[in-house]
Amino acid sequence: MNKKLMLIDGHSILNRAFYGIPNLTNSEGLHTNAVYGFLNIMFRFLDEENPDYLMVAFDVHQPTFRHEMYDGYKATRHKMPEELVEQVPMIQEVLKAMDIKVVTLSGYEADDILGTLSKQGEEAGMDVTVISGDRDLLQLASDQVKIRIPKTKGGKTEVEDYNRKDVIEKYQVTPEEFIEVKALMGDSSDNIIGVSGIGEKTAIKIINQYHSIENAYEHVSEIKPPRASKNLEAEIEVARFAKKLVTICRTAPVSVTIEEGSRKDFYTKEAYELFVKLEFKNFLSRFDNLSLSNQCEESFTMIGDFNQAIGLFDQMKKQEEAAFVILQENKEFFGVSLSLSEKENYYIPAGGFINEDLINNYIKDYTGTLYTLHLKEEYEFFEGLSKIQVKDLGLAAYLLNPISDQFDSDYLANKYLGLNVPSYQDLFKKKSLKEVLETEPDTFKIYACYQSYVCFQAGNKILNKLEELGMKELYEEVELPLTYVLYDMTKTGVIVKKDALSDYSKVLQEELSELQNQIYQEAGEEFNINSPKQLGIVLFEKMGIEGGKKNKTGYSTSADLLEKLAPSAPIIKLILQYRKLAKLKSTYADALPSYIKEDGRIHGKFHQMVTATGRISSSDPNLQNIPIRMEMGKVFRKVFVPREGALFVDADYSQIELRILAHMSGDENLISAFNNHEDIHTMTASHVFHVPVEEVTPELRRNAKAVNFGIVYGISAFGLGEDLNISRKEAESYIKEYFAMFPKVKEFLDQCVEQAKKDGAIETIFHRIRPIPELSSSNYMEREFGKRIAMNSPVQGTAADIMKIAMVKVAKRLEKENLKSKIVLQVHDELLVEAPMDEVDVVKKILEEEMSGAANLAVKLEVEVLTGKNWLEAHE
Repeated sequence: MNKKLMLIDGHSILNRAFYGIPNLTNSEGLHTNAVYGFLNIMFRFLDEENPDYLMVAFDVHQPTFRHEMYDGYKATRHKMPEELVEQVPMIQEVLKAMDIKVVTLSGYEADDILGTLSKQGEEAGMDVTVISGDRDLLQLASDQVKIRIPKTKGGKTEVEDYNRKDVIEKYQVTPEEFIEVKALMGDSSDNIIGVSGIGEKTAIKIINQYHSIENAYEHVSEIKPPRASKNLEAEIEVARFAKKLVTICRTAPVSVTIEEGSRKDFYTKEAYELFVKLEFKNFLSRFDNLSLSNQCEESFTMIGDFNQAIGLFDQMKKQEEAAFVILQENKEFFGVSLSLSEKENYYIPAGGFINEDLINNYIKDYTGTLYTLHLKEEYEFFEGLSKIQVKDLGLAAYLLNPISDQFDSDYLANKYLGLNVPSYQDLFKKKSLKEVLETEPDTFKIYACYQSYVCFQAGNKILNKLEELGMKELYEEVELPLTYVLYDMTKTGVIVKKDALSDYSKVLQEELSELQNQIYQEAGEEFNINSPKQLGIVLFEKMGIEGGKKNKTGYSTSADLLEKLAPSAPIIKLILQYRKLAKLKSTYADALPSYIKEDGRIHGKFHQMVTATGRISSSDPNLQNIPIRMEMGKVFRKVFVPREGALFVDADYSQIELRILAHMSGDENLISAFNNHEDIHTMTASHVFHVPVEEVTPELRRNAKAVNFGIVYGISAFGLGEDLNISRKEAESYIKEYFAMFPKVKEFLDQCVEQAKKDGAIETIFHRIRPIPELSSSNYMEREFGKRIAMNSPVQGTAADIMKIAMVKVAKRLEKENLKSKIVLQVHDELLVEAPMDEVDVVKKILEEEMSGAANLAVKLEVEVLTGKNWLEAHE
């Protein structure tokens, strides 16, 4: 078999990757989508081709011999976006780290390098593959040189392959004749002028018949159509000049030899470090054969002797600081990771006397600072927390970079220690902890020790960074205490009536069956209502409803589109209702019972390290999405009930985000409206829609409410128009009237955007930071999205901070006053407490006092407190 040479057109593939993959950034804000896409494409071809030699050619940012021939060469090309510009040296650094030969040549283009090297490879008897998105390279194709062009189709990368015969089959000309075709037709992307009136089809026809421009010129009178004949005769010199420009030089003075591209081990330690820095986790599994051990691993020790373990715990008690991470999975305890100094790092497996009780006994006597990773998941082992300062470094890292999606030891090591540490997934893929311990105990020891080692080494660095950015108070007084509140909420759980859910599922099924029959009657046939394809055909082809939008997969049946078309067709209203009820049934009536434990309660999870704004999120199940505005959805709140002899006490902030907007903007009119207890939506409606306050209808008030909250979320005139089903011009007038009424709100929102552009981030009243890399994007839509984030994050984030402060204060009061009442749910601006009957009045007082006093704003924080025998009753 011949040896294989693979050549990659660097800029072409990088450019294709940049536009083919959505914007990606790592936690440092570096744009990485082009590099990631380039590597994806390169790895695919490496796996397929398995070449013996590999080289990547790049253009040099300076004039070439073509520019010297023609000033206008490539003059019409758009400037490369900054996000792509910064990734060119980045991909070259990655390739060099992988020991892949990068080739550039002053005065020549990458095409010329590829042409020269492919010719050399062919002459050396090699099979050559050239990877490029540029069809100009088809002129290089031969029996031994294959041009491979990746293209994206339907979100997937497909590849067109061209040897000599493939070019002839596709274009009816040889690769050499392809040059003649390009010269006749010109190339607008390179600003190369061809012969007037000759496009690709005519050029191919002419060259297919006459094989060259010169031969065609000799038979110019015979060329059809007459216009092409006339223009070629008049512009023969234009064609000859274009041919010089489009011909790839295959004798460029390239100084490298093919031997220099000899394939080596790409998966070097330097490359691994770069991949970790760029956060390309998907590629790290390719480094299987690389020894990635750090020097610190020499100090990693597994302690199998009980007395030794006790000795270490005793030593810990004498130290001012230590790192202590519980190793567990699905509540099963597997051991402890303990670090006492840089050289003392231990994995203590669970078993025998090394159990939860022993851990509790030692922790409660510790008086120093204890670094850990995910405190909320460790509370069952840390009952004595009141005596020690526990620092959750995962939580601290979240505050420092809330747009990251993971805060484990490998992330902290890379970010704050410059150390490359393999993640659990890198080491063990999808194996469970139990499987790992049985099959790879030595590797698990390394992984386990890293948990505390990283915490011990990075602890001070991370906490100092928090203090430097003004978030120490937010961390220590809000986020850390909140971990226990959320843990206790999960542990307590909330009672859900399983039988009621089952009954309601049957009611919903009856409603759905009735709706289904009505839909079939309107359509005149039966079909799968849940199939967007079948639904689109029925609505827009068979029933002829106007307004359908067809895409690659068929007609769109999105909720947004159907909502717009609903007034014109009764069937669409039925379909929208059907979808809502079907979702209620599947998401709640049918799914919630599976989460109910033996105690009759759902013990849902509450997360404080997920959202970029700081809002708490919910999962297993998500209880924050129950559609309370729908009558059928409200019923689900009825199945959430307090224990016997107790009531729910529900406290809800009133218009908290608008009140925060009033405070942060300092707008006197908005502040005055709240302080004078005016109905802000009615007041806005009166001003924006030019009607007296007493004549504001419920509909006008609803529209004003959309304007008020739309402003908070940085809504555009287009977006408001969509929401209110009005013209963009009318929406613009509403927004203009709003800002005339509250001028400082406009100043504040504009200031937020400018500040975010300057700093790359925005912050809340309590100094929570929200990075906004979208503002530096060259993509208009991304920049606009970034502006909306800049406008709403300070308000939304401050609302999240206030709710968290309130939760901590309420929980402390309940504990201080020795009450049995417990917070059981938190949903957006609402807290739900399960209170024994004899504690209801005092709990109401606590909620009112602590929630309204959570922040000192220019306007009062209003809190509505209700009670009920179920969640719905307590909320309405």
